[in-house]
Amino acid sequence: MKISCKPFELELKHPFSISKFTRTSTPLVLLRIQYEDFIGYGEASMVPYMGESYESANAFLKLIDWDKIRYPFNFEEIIAYLDSLAPGQPAIKAAIDIALNDIQGKVLGKPCYEIYGADLAKMPVTSYTIGIDTPEVIREKLKDAENFKVIKVKLGRDNDQEIIETIRSMTDVPLYVDANQGWTDKIKAIDLIYWLHNQGVVLIEQPMDKHNLDGNAWLTERSPIPLLADEAVQRLADMDQLKGAYHGINVKLMKSCGMYESHQMILKAHSFGMKVLIGCMSETSCATLAAAALAPLCNWADLDGPWLTKNNPFKDPAFENGKYILKDLPGLGLKGITSDLFP
Repeated sequence: MKISCKPFELELKHPFSISKFTRTSTPLVLLRIQYEDFIGYGEASMVPYMGESYESANAFLKLIDWDKIRYPFNFEEIIAYLDSLAPGQPAIKAAIDIALNDIQGKVLGKPCYEIYGADLAKMPVTSYTIGIDTPEVIREKLKDAENFKVIKVKLGRDNDQEIIETIRSMTDVPLYVDANQGWTDKIKAIDLIYWLHNQGVVLIEQPMDKHNLDGNAWLTERSPIPLLADEAVQRLADMDQLKGAYHGINVKLMKSCGMYESHQMILKAHSFGMKVLIGCMSETSCATLAAAALAPLCNWADLDGPWLTKNNPFKDPAFENGKYILKDLPGLGLKGITSDLFP
């Protein structure tokens, strides 16, 4: 195995605000792994609240004995090995997993979606995310979302209804809502949920604090809209405690160490009778194509990363009628890789 990595600052088109913070860019590590004549690409998106950094990613990569990772890849064993080296750090582990999945597809001559048994006819539409902002800025952001069939809205502050009303003054497309743990009073929350239901909201992510299992379960029992765990579910091991407390989960490769464990979480959620939204952090085409390979196995998708950024270093994914159009190409099908991208 030959390993190259590059720090990269992914710049956002607009300042991105959720219930607890605002950011204008996201640090990434772009990863290139070569096995024999096959090259795989991966990505770690290190959003600040997850606690990873360039320094932690580089330090983790130095811990790996790459001789232990051999083809044919046993991803369950690989993730267990990476977890044994250091706790946490799911984003850099995801970058490794994504790159190895890319290699596996190229060795087999198959797209990643085919390897995971995803039927492209079942590809869901993906949403375009609007962060918390003023009505004027929200109207401007909506202009960038014209090619999308669903809008995802960040809520969780005092102006939730104003944001929805602003969006509804411009479009009647279905809405996804992410409260990012911003609601603290369950009575007010259930009243707002019914109001959102009347506004055409299809799902709500993480309404209350992730530690408030009883409060979220209380809302789930009463909500006319599916409520999904997001911050409350990171890895496969988190799922058993969530059964019955939510209608579904949000799976993100950057939380669950990549494609293999995300796929395991999707299967487990379905076995629980739970629905699945596959989402992303601030990501380039690399990580979002990896997630798109699993998207047909899910109920909903929120994979808008390449369209929220100003400097995606790869070609934007093919996109039509609000959906990813995955090509019959080995591995991820990533395009736009230039010779100067990696050292």
